[in-house]
Amino acid sequence: MTTKVEAKPATARRSGPLKGTIRIPGDKSISHRSLMFGGLAAGETRITGLLEGDDILATGRAMQAMGAVMRKHDDVWIIDGVGNGCLLEPEAPLDFGNAGTGVRLTMGLVGTYGFSATFTGDASLRSRPMGRVLDPLRLMGAQVQAEEGDRLPVTMRGPRIARPITYRVPMASAQVKSAVLLAGLNAPGVTTVVEPVMTRDHTEKMLAGFGAELQVDTAPDGVRTISLHGQGALRGQVIDVPGDPSSTAFPLVSALLVPGSDVTIENVLMNPTRTGLLTTLLEMGADIEIIDPRQAGGEDVADLRVKASDLRGVRVPAERAPSMIDEYPVLAIAAAFAEGRTVMEGVEELRVKESDRLAAVAAGLKLNGVECEEGPDWLTVDGVPGGKGLGASASGPAVATHLDHRIAMAFTVMGFASERPVTIDDSTMIATSFPEYMDLMTGLGAVIESVDRAA
Repeated sequence: MTTKVEAKPATARRSGPLKGTIRIPGDKSISHRSLMFGGLAAGETRITGLLEGDDILATGRAMQAMGAVMRKHDDVWIIDGVGNGCLLEPEAPLDFGNAGTGVRLTMGLVGTYGFSATFTGDASLRSRPMGRVLDPLRLMGAQVQAEEGDRLPVTMRGPRIARPITYRVPMASAQVKSAVLLAGLNAPGVTTVVEPVMTRDHTEKMLAGFGAELQVDTAPDGVRTISLHGQGALRGQVIDVPGDPSSTAFPLVSALLVPGSDVTIENVLMNPTRTGLLTTLLEMGADIEIIDPRQAGGEDVADLRVKASDLRGVRVPAERAPSMIDEYPVLAIAAAFAEGRTVMEGVEELRVKESDRLAAVAAGLKLNGVECEEGPDWLTVDGVPGGKGLGASASGPAVATHLDHRIAMAFTVMGFASERPVTIDDSTMIATSFPEYMDLMTGLGAVIESVDRAA
């Protein structure tokens, strides 16, 4: 079981202009898949730019437990994979900590193997629903033992020979799509996923890059059909992981909100399925210059120059949610400083993330003086330009982060621009996705400090 870590509250204070050039750690989604596919493929995979957060390392340990050999030389991760169809039965439960992507994709990967594997994680991960992934795996022949509501710990035994399926994803979820495709790697015949709304497509791109036989067809109405031919060979690759747009969101919004700021962020992933926040901020009046758009490793990347801006409230349409689902907490912070009202629609997926992010964001905003209202799948925020009156005293109530790294980082961003400080009840979980966050932000000039709430 994951060891409990003592909470470390932190306070963010109104900061002077943020200045500098930074490079964001590697994309979290691509980092998970790089370790997973490298561990599965035959031969050697070499990875640079890997995000070395707790979540990613948990995925790496799981692949090692099933036979992959991993080592790091200087800044390069080198993986000797087992070959498709050749994973070994893990001798102990696979503990994923807080890594929702890691556990769901790995369930898909091993769900069609004829051995048993047990999956667990920390308190936050054990509270999250896994049925959306387990349901299609059951259709492929997996036997599942789970806690009530299909929650962790989960023990799964795959069939001797898996059944390929055609599965229409019932919600916009790259994790579900990916889990089914990964299960199809070890199933005979063709496994097909029908995706009514396009989600991030890293799995399809990377599987093709590793040598999987895969076709993607898009109908005139936007429905995508992804067909994977199972039991083919995968070959090791060289991967350079671009900067994570979800992590980029925090220094980016900070630079927009703190007066006088001018920050350049290098090597940011610009995959069209991940740029919803950028589109929204530009609609709000953000001064963001896209510099040197280019291709790297099959993905679009660019540098971003961000300057402090006067933002205005906008309506964010529901159909944009899949391209920015992890960025809504920090978008809500941007909206808190914008002129007028921002309306975010179609965000029910936020309720089943590391926390109920919709409720956590609304509670944190209200605690720090922002007028907002939440519904089952929507959030409205009435902004206060300049942040006058926002925040609380450093000794006042702390924002409840609910073991959620994105809630923690979002409310530090609020503190950098609000009139009064903003305190979060715990900063330890930031390491799951962005271990360098505190040092990076203070290096730009932001004021954030650990606090002793018992003092």
